[in-house]
Amino acid sequence: MISCKSPQELKYMRDAGRVVAGALEEISKAVRPGVTTAELDRIAEDYMEKAGAIPAFKGYHGYPACICTSINEEVVHGIPGLRELKDGDIISIDVGAQVKGYYGDCAVTLPVGNVSQEALDLIEVTKKSLEIGIDHARVGNRLSDISHSIQKFVESRGYSVVRDYVGHGIGRQMHEEPQVPNFGEPGRGPRLREGMTLAIEPMVNAGTYEVEVLPDNWTVVTKDRRLSAHFEHTVAITSRGPEILTRR
Repeated sequence: MISCKSPQELKYMRDAGRVVAGALEEISKAVRPGVTTAELDRIAEDYMEKAGAIPAFKGYHGYPACICTSINEEVVHGIPGLRELKDGDIISIDVGAQVKGYYGDCAVTLPVGNVSQEALDLIEVTKKSLEIGIDHARVGNRLSDISHSIQKFVESRGYSVVRDYVGHGIGRQMHEEPQVPNFGEPGRGPRLREGMTLAIEPMVNAGTYEVEVLPDNWTVVTKDRRLSAHFEHTVAITSRGPEILTRR
């Protein structure tokens, strides 16, 4: 069942969204060659603790960290650790927080030092595809109108969208109905209604859309080991248009 949030519930989700956005802002300031992904994780956890929020990912189905840090060919769910970022890397950082029983979820991909034009182009296309998807998150549209708009733009630029992992509804649970694919034909799925809240998150690969999971049973990588980027916002469907609840 797809839930529509009340004004009070949306207020709580805005609070969670502000925490997520603030944590990402602090993490972004620390991204540079030589920093470890564990250090980025500590920054996020410290920020959430001071904000009175609960890290959404830590312990979720046994996940061991506060954030996800996915580097280069890693698509999503990379586990923070002792790995140091290197000049030329790109890193996707996914952050989730719970405030008063409601969730916010957001992700960005950032360049580390001096990166290739190929990497910068991939980041820009992925970021733009999220903006395009959000613009289709309007009352009366079908869910797949979001999905199709993302796929159409990404593939027009010569990239591919991941099929095995998708966006999702969000609210009192981190993952709620409906699933929000980044691909598909337009005009399908449930009609969007005021109060729906969605985590829209295109995952875009430089090469094939195919992925596989590493032996740690978490980290998802591109099958051809080419670069991947990931952007995400939590979005509310309102009568005035889409409202980004996790805007930085």
